[in-house]
Amino acid sequence: MRLPWLAVPSRLWLGGDLSPARDGALVTATLRRVAACAASTALLICVDGFAAYVGAVRTVFRVALRTGRPGRPRLVLPETVLLAQVVKSHQGRRLVDVTRRVVFGTAEAVATAITATRGGTQINTSYIERLNATFRAALAPLTRRGRRLAHGTALLTSGMWLVGTTYNFCWPHASLRLPALGGRKWQERTPAMAAGLTDHVWTMEELLRYRVLPVTGAPTPHQTDEVGRARAARRGRVKAPPAEAVA
Repeated sequence: MRLPWLAVPSRLWLGGDLSPARDGALVTATLRRVAACAASTALLICVDGFAAYVGAVRTVFRVALRTGRPGRPRLVLPETVLLAQVVKSHQGRRLVDVTRRVVFGTAEAVATAITATRGGTQINTSYIERLNATFRAALAPLTRRGRRLAHGTALLTSGMWLVGTTYNFCWPHASLRLPALGGRKWQERTPAMAAGLTDHVWTMEELLRYRVLPVTGAPTPHQTDEVGRARAARRGRVKAPPAEAVA
């Protein structure tokens, strides 16, 4: 199961996570990714009717309520975090009903946020559904009822990030273009340009040659291998390497 996230105003893909099943752990992991990308807690999150979203949003975005009293502060969800759901009912393959509900926040606050972010006229998940279609068209293992299956998560994970970063930096989005000057009718823009991450459309060569700086504190490949061997040794699978003496 792949769970992607999208920033509606810029159409920027925020990342995704893979899991064999769609469960609370997957939802929580992806919401933590959203929280890491957010500049503030002023968020409108529109999702489908999956029940795990409610608890996961409360867990990830709650903050400590400081009252000045001794003891551990109470954790509360900020009023600026809004959650709305689109619940679709089906009979077989036919859609028979759509219910829109506000879980956190007020209907007025949600409507104001939708207008401010140019997210349509009502609560919807159409933008992420369109992005899912883009991923399925570009990544063969995601094709529904297809024969090109991915044998393992490593290939699928790599493909997800390749398609996602290409979508962000290399593919102009029709809804993001601006009137251009100097004879051209439109100035094409990618989601990364709309989000202020770059000032031009990248080529694939530029994307693949770009060197990403390592995250501070992240384990190196050597450290990861050492940890893996140590864990395997404790389980009796491989012989642990001898300890090195340091004088």
